[in-house]
Amino acid sequence: MVDKAVIISAPSGAGKTTLVKNLTAALHQLEFSVSACSRQKRDNETEGKDYYFITPAVFRGKIDRGEFVEWQEVYPGFYYGTLKSELERIWNLGKIPIFDVDVIGGLNLKKYFGEKSLAVFIKPPSIEVLESRLRNRGTESEESLQKRIGKAAMELKFADDFDCIVVNDKLDKSSQDTIRLVNEFIS
Repeated sequence: MVDKAVIISAPSGAGKTTLVKNLTAALHQLEFSVSACSRQKRDNETEGKDYYFITPAVFRGKIDRGEFVEWQEVYPGFYYGTLKSELERIWNLGKIPIFDVDVIGGLNLKKYFGEKSLAVFIKPPSIEVLESRLRNRGTESEESLQKRIGKAAMELKFADDFDCIVVNDKLDKSSQDTIRLVNEFIS
């Protein structure tokens, strides 16, 4: 069983998903850990690839049965978490799990894996750039956008609790920096 883990965390809109995709393309030892969530699937998302989409009631049942490594209620009624079965799936492939999670999820995973993990915080150049990125996605209502920006401002305070910080101002450089950091850790 492989016992290392790579954790990529950031506020929503900082670019962590793009960087994780670049990491898994560059480093074939890594396998994306699919999180479970209780929100509705977006049109561009695929069940079992982007998330495991489950109802809040099913999610709470899995919590009660201890089926999660970590989980949280990110917004009222909106749960996200890492299933133990997902880690088993990845380790059975002989791969290292890479997590694309929000900041609190990242800290929970870092606590779970300890020094067997590399926890990277992806930081946006500024809160204004983050807001612009979220607006350009076109997936948020004004209300949900403001919630995400408020949450991001809080999450930025946790950056120093991670093993390293990558400022995602220029995607090519940020991607190279992240690949280098992760490759050094898994080698």
